[in-house]
Amino acid sequence: MATVTERVIRVEDAPVIIGRTRALLAALKRNPLGAASAALLVVIVLTAIFAEVLAPYDPLAPQPEIRLARPSWDHPFGTDDIGRDVLSRVIHGARISLWVGLLAVGIGTAAGMVIGLLCGYCEGRVDLLFQRVMDAIQAIPALVLALAIVSVLRPNTTNAMIAIAIVIIPGNSRIVRGAVMSAKQNRYVEAAQAIGCRHPRIILGHILPNVTAPILVIASIWLGNAILIEATLSFLGVGTQPPTPSWGLMLSSTGRAFMEQAPWLAIFPGLAISLAVLGFNLFGDTLRDAWDPKLRQR
Repeated sequence: MATVTERVIRVEDAPVIIGRTRALLAALKRNPLGAASAALLVVIVLTAIFAEVLAPYDPLAPQPEIRLARPSWDHPFGTDDIGRDVLSRVIHGARISLWVGLLAVGIGTAAGMVIGLLCGYCEGRVDLLFQRVMDAIQAIPALVLALAIVSVLRPNTTNAMIAIAIVIIPGNSRIVRGAVMSAKQNRYVEAAQAIGCRHPRIILGHILPNVTAPILVIASIWLGNAILIEATLSFLGVGTQPPTPSWGLMLSSTGRAFMEQAPWLAIFPGLAISLAVLGFNLFGDTLRDAWDPKLRQR
């Protein structure tokens, strides 16, 4: 009897995955902005992957004879103060921004998911302890906290990624905690407890698969925020360090210094940041609309 019940619970996972995939595809068809954001993200990801192939010039090679050249056929985005091609640096900057964003969001989401699962399932003293720590972290503004962490560790790309991950953890843990506390009340969890399943098996096998939707939605939204925070840290000089091409660093150094003389040095990196953040935010909204039952019924 126990084996049959357990099989019934397990079989429920497949329709959930198929249903969410169909709901997402339907949402993309209904929402032109969602489809456009998905296409934009595909372009950005492919640009980052094939940066060496797509970049027309070496992003680090200076050409003093064409410094501050205006946009032209040879250099569509112009050149910077030492003659480096801005288009090539923007293309390679996509790799830095996506790398930092994906790793930071991955680490922050994984840590927040673990904390949220423990707090939501165990409750009691475990929940109280972790939630007070999360309250203390959230009491500090995100950018101020990231600046403090990077300043203490050392200004570089890796430490900027760690700082962004720490900023992400509290919000993710609270969202997962709420979803777990709601999923605990479902009958399939009670059935798993009744047949004697251990707590780790219940958490990983029955609760986690049913709270993945909010986790993925919040992760997709945080990707845009992580790219923006990385650009801000680089702009302030505590993120990616020169001569590595980074959108925020391009705005901070040459973009700010030559704003009036060569406005293209700030326009194109700023436009790249805006498109990436907009794409991830719109796609996150599309995921939420597709996987939230209340919004889908509307």
